Amino acid sequence: MEKALLAAEAVEEREVVDLLRSLVRIPSHYPGPGEEGVVAFLEEYLRERGLHPFRQEVTPGRPNLMADLGEGEGGLILEGHTDVVTPGEEGAWRHPPYAGVVEGGRLYGRGACDMKGGLAALVGALLAVKRALGHLKRPLRLAALADEEGMMLGVKAFLKEGLARGFRGALVAEPEEMEICLWQKGALRLKLPFLGKMAHGAMPYAGENPIPKAARFILELEALQLELQETSSHPFLGPPYLTPTQVLASAGEGQLNVIPVQAEVVLDVRTVPGLDHGELVARIQALAEAEVEVLEDRPPVETPKEDPLVQAAEEALKLLGLPLRYGGVPGATDGTFLRAWAGLPVVVMGPGGKTLPHQVDEWVDLEEVVRAARVYAALAVLYLE
Repeated sequence: MEKALLAAEAVEEREVVDLLRSLVRIPSHYPGPGEEGVVAFLEEYLRERGLHPFRQEVTPGRPNLMADLGEGEGGLILEGHTDVVTPGEEGAWRHPPYAGVVEGGRLYGRGACDMKGGLAALVGALLAVKRALGHLKRPLRLAALADEEGMMLGVKAFLKEGLARGFRGALVAEPEEMEICLWQKGALRLKLPFLGKMAHGAMPYAGENPIPKAARFILELEALQLELQETSSHPFLGPPYLTPTQVLASAGEGQLNVIPVQAEVVLDVRTVPGLDHGELVARIQALAEAEVEVLEDRPPVETPKEDPLVQAAEEALKLLGLPLRYGGVPGATDGTFLRAWAGLPVVVMGPGGKTLPHQVDEWVDLEEVVRAARVYAALAVLYLE
C-alpha cells in the first residue's frame, strides 16, 4: 500500500495537463493526417524522460507506439489509442477543435475525452512509477495504438506480432467516468445486398425493384430486435441493437427514372454476452432472404470480478478515497480484442463523460485526468508488486 501511495503521489499535475494539451493540438484523425504526428511527438517525449519507445508499423503512416518499464513476465499493459474521429464542421465548435483551449477546468478539443485524456493519464502514471520506484517486480508496457476508431487494425497487429505475450492483464483508459468496466458489448458490421432487375421507372413490371425488399427487411428487423431485447438484456450493458446505418440503391447519378439492379443495407449490430454471433447472423440472413457479408466481428467480452486486476483497481480507488462504481462499455474497444484474442483480463476505466466522445465541443475535466493518472499509478503497483 505504501509503495502504491508513493507512486500515486509522484504524478505531476502540470506534466499531465501539459502533455494532454500537446496531444490534443496534434490532429490525428483518419482519413486525414493519421497517427504519425502524435506518435512522433510522444516517442520523443518518452525518450527524453529515460524510456526506450519502439514502433510497430500497422499500415503506412499509421504506427503503434510502445514503451516498457521493467522486464520479465506477468506484466500489465496500459493501453490507449492515438487516433481520433474527424472534427466535422470546425465552424460549429465553440473553440477550434485543435487549439487545446482550457476554460473552467476543462480542456476542449477533438480527442480531449476520447481518448487523449486517458492516454495522457497513462503516460503520467508510467512516469510517476518510474520516479517513485524505478522499476517493478513485473513489467509495465504502454501501448499507444492506431486505428481504434476504425477497424482496430492497431490492436490486431499488436496481438498478431505477439506484443501482448507474457503479460497477464490490460488496463484500457477509455472515457468511462472512472467506472470499473468489466463488460463490453460485441459488434457485428453486416452488409446485405438485395438483388433486382433493371427496368424503366415507367414500366416497373418489366423489372424487379430491390428497394421494397430492403425496406421490408428493415421493418421486419425491428421485430427481431425487440425479441432479442426482451430475452437478452444485460444489467451493465443494456439491450442489444440491430441498427441500419446505410441504405444504398441507385442506377447511377442522375438516373431518376431507372429501377436499380441492387439495393444494399448495412447494419451496425451490438450484442451482449450470451448472444451467439453465428446464430444471429443466420437469423438475419433467413429474415432477409439475402446473403450476409460479415465486415467485422467483435465478440462481447467480460472479465471476472474476482480477477486480481479488478481487485487492484478497487484497491487503488479506495486508497485514493474515490468511489467504487461498476459499469459496462456500450461499444467495443481495443480491450475487446485483448480479451478475446489474447485471453487477458481487461479493465476499461478512464476519465471523461461517456456521451461526450465524437461530439462537437468535446471536452475533458482536467482534475479527473490527473486523478486517473494517480489511480493508474497505484493500480500498477498493487497489481505488479
